[in-house]
Amino acid sequence: MPEFDVVDLGPASHPESGDDAPEFTRPLVTDEFWADRAISELVGDAQAGGETILVFTPMIGSFAATYVWSELLERDWDERADRVVGVTASTPYAISDFLADNDLPFDIFADPANDVAEAYGIAHDLDGMEGVDEPRLAVFAVDDDLTVTDAWVATDWPEFPDYDDLEARFDLA
Repeated sequence: MPEFDVVDLGPASHPESGDDAPEFTRPLVTDEFWADRAISELVGDAQAGGETILVFTPMIGSFAATYVWSELLERDWDERADRVVGVTASTPYAISDFLADNDLPFDIFADPANDVAEAYGIAHDLDGMEGVDEPRLAVFAVDDDLTVTDAWVATDWPEFPDYDDLEARFDLA
């Protein structure tokens, strides 16, 4: 029996396969610096015909975010996918420290107001705190036309994706 409560996150009205992925511009934090980038610029940078995997995690430093990014690194998604990029409701400073402290090769969008998660239909209130929300765990594959080709979105907290299943769905096997 887990020593924590499993929380039903309720319904999410997120983009599904075939839907347009919402466009956004936010600071993209790398291991060296950050600068405003549009998601449309990033998907255009992926290899021809490739997909960008967009990974939404709770706030940086949380167990869930640390676990997800560590798992993706261990599974070599940075090498096997055309492009993997994160989105979280944290500041560029927190993300920069997180990337350096964990020696992660991924880039992560800073979305402290959680507007991107709202646009993707995956924002949820954090532990019942009024006015504080974050993205639920979610993974979207997006092609170079900003079309969602596949999506996985958590329905409970904590719920983690079946990484083997995602690798098969995203052709990373």
